[in-house]
Amino acid sequence: MRIIPAIDLKDGSCVRLYKGDFNQTQEYSKNPSEIAERFNALDVRDLHVVDLDGARTGDGSNRDVVAKIIETTSLDVQLGGGIRTEQQIRDWLSAGVSRCVIGSVAIENPELTANWLSEFGSDSIVLALDVRLDEAGTPRLTSRGWTKDMDLSLFDCINRYMDSGLSHVLCTDVGRDGAMLGPNLALYSETLASFPSLKLQASGGVRHIDDLVALRDIGVPAAITGKAMLDGKISAEEIRTFQQNA
Repeated sequence: MRIIPAIDLKDGSCVRLYKGDFNQTQEYSKNPSEIAERFNALDVRDLHVVDLDGARTGDGSNRDVVAKIIETTSLDVQLGGGIRTEQQIRDWLSAGVSRCVIGSVAIENPELTANWLSEFGSDSIVLALDVRLDEAGTPRLTSRGWTKDMDLSLFDCINRYMDSGLSHVLCTDVGRDGAMLGPNLALYSETLASFPSLKLQASGGVRHIDDLVALRDIGVPAAITGKAMLDGKISAEEIRTFQQNA
């Protein structure tokens, strides 16, 4: 299983949100590229970057920060937050981003998203499907930077793209994101059982290395962790040992 460190950008700084709430942020650094360089020294090959301002406004205000991270690290950067047009995808891929993460558009415009999967290839596009569990425990999608709840379920959304060659899905349980409650193992187990070929990226709730082991044990291909690594709850040695035992 691949470990993918995460950096969230807000107003040019590296932050973490609590349960997706923009009013509950913790700032870690005013120089996100330094955080990226620290992750670059670990035994990982990917970095997940989210432009939180872009997710809300679509204006890409952290563009220079992302460009510096790409320039100063050797990590494969996947970028999300406010990517809503074909030209934005082209520009970011040309700028060195390895994968563009599509969120709101994937929920609101399936025809356009399917065209992008065909145009750019399944390895260049990641669908970010953020969910909140309803009263019945069904994962319902949320969009626009977690500000708009949808009736569409996670599984119905994935199913609509399978014939378009969908490969990468990043699934975040918003209720656990940044909350250090542990990952939603039941959610990811059900998702993989329904779509066994999916290159699923689990996100939200990772507290320590044992959570990553648990995700690996249920067959999750990749896991994103932000707060636990930023807080030092997962050490470089633990990551190295984890990767050696993969």
